[in-house]
Amino acid sequence: MRISESLNNVIVMKDGKVQEITSGNNWGGCVRVLKNGAWGVSFTTNPGKMEDAGKSALKLANALDNDVKLADIEPTQDNVKSKAKLKLQDVSLDEKKESMSAAEKAANLETIVSTTVNYVDGEGTTIFVNSEGTELQIEESRVALFMNAVAASDGIIQFGHKSTGGAAGFEVIQKEDLEKFGRITAEKAVRLLKAELPPSGKFPVVMDPELTGVFIHEALGHASEADLILQNDSILKGKMGTQIGSSLVTIIDDATMDAFGYYPYDSEGVKTRKNILVKDGVLRSLLSSRETASQLDITPSGNARSVVGDQPIVRMSNTYLKPGELKFEELIEDMDSGIYLKGSRGGQVDTGKGVFQFNAAESFLIEDGEVTNPLRDVSLSGNILEMLLKVDGLGSDFKMGVGFCGKSGQTVPVGDGGPHVRVKEATVGGGS
Repeated sequence: MRISESLNNVIVMKDGKVQEITSGNNWGGCVRVLKNGAWGVSFTTNPGKMEDAGKSALKLANALDNDVKLADIEPTQDNVKSKAKLKLQDVSLDEKKESMSAAEKAANLETIVSTTVNYVDGEGTTIFVNSEGTELQIEESRVALFMNAVAASDGIIQFGHKSTGGAAGFEVIQKEDLEKFGRITAEKAVRLLKAELPPSGKFPVVMDPELTGVFIHEALGHASEADLILQNDSILKGKMGTQIGSSLVTIIDDATMDAFGYYPYDSEGVKTRKNILVKDGVLRSLLSSRETASQLDITPSGNARSVVGDQPIVRMSNTYLKPGELKFEELIEDMDSGIYLKGSRGGQVDTGKGVFQFNAAESFLIEDGEVTNPLRDVSLSGNILEMLLKVDGLGSDFKMGVGFCGKSGQTVPVGDGGPHVRVKEATVGGGS
């Protein structure tokens, strides 16, 4: 049984004016029953209907016949307090709007024609109890700020995007230099107006921490999810213990770290931990739920996640590439001709075929060991494992991003990141 009560706020500011404020308390309770290998699930938003939900879940399980089994876990009793230093409910909507305005005003550079700032927060308590003896009470707090700036000149339109946040209280926003945050967002868009179209072909490339995180999340993280392995929809199926990347590549998913995807226990009551997916280029583990762990005869990783009203499925938390020892200047000093790719504007991944295509938010030429002319509309594509095998340099820097990941119609908060990464050869393209 899971019960969650939370207070959530969403504020949307367009061109300096607040367009929408959504605020409210949410209560939900869910009962899951596993009987004769079949799941029965019932959800209610009425605290007085939990007994009815339990009866409904049992009735549904009785009506089905399946062979679901769960991997064993040790029963746990725990009371986890929020990490928030400044509770979100103690901060007025006016103060939250002022923070958004500070970023928005700083973004009003010449040629910026539109800005959008989105603020989201939520804090609450989740209770988890099961018939095996696990009893958990978990306080949660999470806040994020997202900004987009649009620049236009001579018929060309370009975009800048930036985000910040954390699994904590409003102190996350207070610590941010919001004027710098807004200015950097706008400068990206303005810079892209004068950027050139990129050359097409195979080049050595350097990815910044943001694009590194997106690549690791989309290309490797999803492929390591046990449900996709079992559905024959992952390039990693059958590759446990094999070399899938260069010896520099160590990839970790860690729900316990202080980042946007933090949670102490997953939606099945499994305590989270640092999961080393790839170590020195070798595939070492997968992300799993209790059900998928049982099917694969592995230990549950603590990655079954969902909001209370949905069936938990295998999801990432904070997924990143472990940094190395090189300074940025050392990554590019031997590159005669290459591409520096920063940020992400989305893309596509086929985890079954093991191929990807990403669009960088911003890019630059690298010439004779120096970053030179800006480029626009740059894409990066290729085979996931070939790309990992060609990683030949890791920066000593490290940064985690803020985002939300969608899968099977469900959305959860995640973090992803890493250092600057050099790949000795990758396919780069561009378009108008």
